[in-house]
Amino acid sequence: MNVLFIAAEMTPFAQTGGLGDVVGGLPAALRQHGVDARVLIPLHGPIKARYHDRLDYLFQYQFSRRPGTADVYVHTIEESGVPVYLMESWPFFGMGKDIYTDIDWDRKRFVFFSQAAMSLAWELGQGRGGEKWFPELLHVHDWHTGLIPFLLFEARYEPGWERVASVLTIHNMGYQGWEAGGYLWAAGVPGRHDPNLVYQDKTDNLLGIGIAYTHKLNTVSTQHAIELHYPRFGEGLEGMIWVRHNDFTGILNGLDMERINPATDPNIRHHFDVSNFRIERAKNKTALQAELGLRQSEHTPLIGLVSRMVEQKGMDFAAPGLRRLLAETDAQLVVLGTGKDEIEQDMKRLEWDFGWKARVIIDYLPELASRIYAGADLFLVPSRYEPCGLTQMIAMRYGALPVVRETGGLVDTVDNYDNDDAETGTGFTFLWEEPGAVRGTLRWALETYRFRRSAFERMQDRAMRINWSWGQRVGQYTALYEDALIKTTHRQMGLADLGRR
Repeated sequence: MNVLFIAAEMTPFAQTGGLGDVVGGLPAALRQHGVDARVLIPLHGPIKARYHDRLDYLFQYQFSRRPGTADVYVHTIEESGVPVYLMESWPFFGMGKDIYTDIDWDRKRFVFFSQAAMSLAWELGQGRGGEKWFPELLHVHDWHTGLIPFLLFEARYEPGWERVASVLTIHNMGYQGWEAGGYLWAAGVPGRHDPNLVYQDKTDNLLGIGIAYTHKLNTVSTQHAIELHYPRFGEGLEGMIWVRHNDFTGILNGLDMERINPATDPNIRHHFDVSNFRIERAKNKTALQAELGLRQSEHTPLIGLVSRMVEQKGMDFAAPGLRRLLAETDAQLVVLGTGKDEIEQDMKRLEWDFGWKARVIIDYLPELASRIYAGADLFLVPSRYEPCGLTQMIAMRYGALPVVRETGGLVDTVDNYDNDDAETGTGFTFLWEEPGAVRGTLRWALETYRFRRSAFERMQDRAMRINWSWGQRVGQYTALYEDALIKTTHRQMGLADLGRR
C-alpha cells in the first residue's frame, strides 16, 4: 500500500506539538510492516536554513490555478528510512524564520499547499524524480491540509484519482482554519455542497471541510474521540463529528522507544533502565539540582513541568496551586517552557518568591527537558484538554510519575494510584480545573513518595515497562486505511451501476 502523509510539521524538521511527532514516527513504523509510507511537508524557512546540506533537489514544475502559475521546487531527504518530500514555492514556502505566521497569511499558504500537494502527488506518479510512485491513500493532518479530502472528492472522476482514499487525523480541534471562504474562492476552489457542511454553516472552515469529505477520520486517543462529540471539546464542529460518527475512531499516539530511552539518552549524565533505576536514577536528580543551583538532596522530592505556557495546558490554574504547595512543603520545582506573556510571568514569580526551591526557565530546550524527565520524581500535566499528550508518556518512560488532569489521552495513558500498595497505578489523577486540585493531588503524591516509598517505586517500575512504541499502533492504522480504500471501491461500484442504468 502506498501512503502519502501530507502535513505542516514533521519531527525533527519542523515541530510545535504532537502533530510533528506523529508524522515523524508513524510512517517509519508503517514501513517496517510493509506499507510504503512517504511524507510531504512544506519547506519552511528554518528547515532550509538548518538542513540545506542534507537536502537533495529532486525536480521543478509549474502549477497553475486561478491566481496564476507558481513555480514549485521539490526537494527530498530521508529520515529514519522514510522518503520525505519538501515543497518550496515563492512566496509561500522556503523563506521566513517561523513555521506559522499570522492566521490570514497561513490560510492562504495552506490553501496553496493543499492544492499543490495534489499536483505534486500526480507528478510523482508520472515518474518525476526518477521513479513512478503514486499514492493509494492520502493521510492528511489538521486544518492545514483539511482541504485535500475535498480536492480528492472533486477529482474522483479523473483517471488515476478514482480509487485514491483519504484519512484525516485531528490533532487539535482548537485550530480549524476558520473563515477561509475568500481564500478558497480566490484560489479557484469549487463550492463545498455537502448538505451537513452547508446546514451547519461550516463550508468556509478548513477542518470542517476535511471532516465532511474524508473517507475515514481519527483523533489521537480513544477518550478524546469521545470528547470531540460534545461542545466542551468539539469547538463548534461536534455536529460534524456526530455526522461522521461511524467513520471516526481514536488511536493513541506512540513514542520512538529507541530515541526516547533513559538507558541511552545522550542528554542525561547517568543512564538507567527498569532493572537499576532504584540506584542510578537519583543521581540524575542531584545532577539536575546542581545544574539549576538548587539544594542537592536525593531525599527532597522534585516536581517537573515541561509545557507550553497557555490556558489549554492548565498553566493559569496550576501556577497558584504550585504557589500554595511551595509555601507548605519542602518540595522543589523545575518548570521549562514558553507561551503567553502573562502566564510566563505568573510562573516566573514562583522562582522570584521561592528561589531556594524553584527554578522556572522560559525557553525551549529539549536537552534540559530530557534531564528533567530523568531527574524529577513527579511530573505535572494539568491540561484543560489534551488530545493525546506525549510528555506524560515520556515521563513514565523515564520513571517520573505523572500527576495529570483526567482528560483526553491523559485518561488513556495514566492509571490512578490505588492509595495502597500500588497493585494498580502509574501516576496520580484529578478532575477539577482549579488550583486546589493541583495542590491537593501533588500533596497526595508527595506523601506517597515520603511515606509509601515501596508503593511509589512499584508504580515507577510499572510505568517504565509500558511499551509506547508506534509498532503497537500500526495494526489500527492499516485497518483504518483498508476501510478507507473499501469506501472508494464501493463508490466506484455505485458509479458503475449508475452507468449501466
